[in-house]
Amino acid sequence: MASDVEHICKAAAQLGEGPLWDWREECLWWIDILGQSLRRFDPVSRTSTPYDVGRLIGTVVVRESGGLVLACADGFQAFDPETQSLQSLGDPEADLPDNRFNDGKCDPRGRLWAGTMSMQEKPGQGTLYSLEPAGDIRRRLSGVTVSNGIVWTADESTMYFIDSPTRRIDAFDYDAASGELSNRRCAIEVPAELGIPDGMAIDAAGMLWVGMWGGWHVVTFDPRTGREVSRLRVPTANVTACAFGGPDLQDLYITTARVGLSPDELRGQPLAGDLFRVRTEAPGVRSTMYSG
Repeated sequence: MASDVEHICKAAAQLGEGPLWDWREECLWWIDILGQSLRRFDPVSRTSTPYDVGRLIGTVVVRESGGLVLACADGFQAFDPETQSLQSLGDPEADLPDNRFNDGKCDPRGRLWAGTMSMQEKPGQGTLYSLEPAGDIRRRLSGVTVSNGIVWTADESTMYFIDSPTRRIDAFDYDAASGELSNRRCAIEVPAELGIPDGMAIDAAGMLWVGMWGGWHVVTFDPRTGREVSRLRVPTANVTACAFGGPDLQDLYITTARVGLSPDELRGQPLAGDLFRVRTEAPGVRSTMYSG
């Protein structure tokens, strides 16, 4: 229900995305892709500190050795929030200037997975990569259009992945030791009336929580049955992603976007691009740090 959702940060992000709970510092990292901004939200002071990184960012993760790793338009970058310095970790698509990285996460073994997409969203121009702990970059899945939500099951046997225009959540058999994917199949067909599936989180029971672009909701699905479990209404249409946080991992943080909304729609959605939070009954899963 809409009354369950708390508006916690005014940001007016063009394309708010990539929420990640940093359990080490007890804060939330998130990004405005088009605003080229990384943001740190402190739930105690309820303030969001922006970092202008001067490039399109698609993903932020915490690094085990300190600092953060970003997946940007120009590849993987190590970022130190204290000095605001960047260090390139490699760009697998330096020859594709019209592509950029979009959503991603670390798998349970500390690899960073992130996928690319055409800035014009040309079909099949993106690739899903993994940045290995040793620093090498591996191509994992080609022919992707808009690489989005990605999560793993607690037993590390299955990976779920969203290529948004397909309106599907696909499952892969996952080899945790090697990161190899196999046996791709459709776990969930997302009905058009729900919107377009975007970013995704997984809870401790294995349910998938999916932000719905153009759909006004975070929708929860059971991937074992393919059925919808519940809907959480958000007071703006473009719901982009969600992440579990807080000391007990029962605070669901939700990012949203303003891009694509007409002036009339923006007047009717004054909170578009802001950050929201809701308490959930089900706890989430603690995020994994990049181990490289």
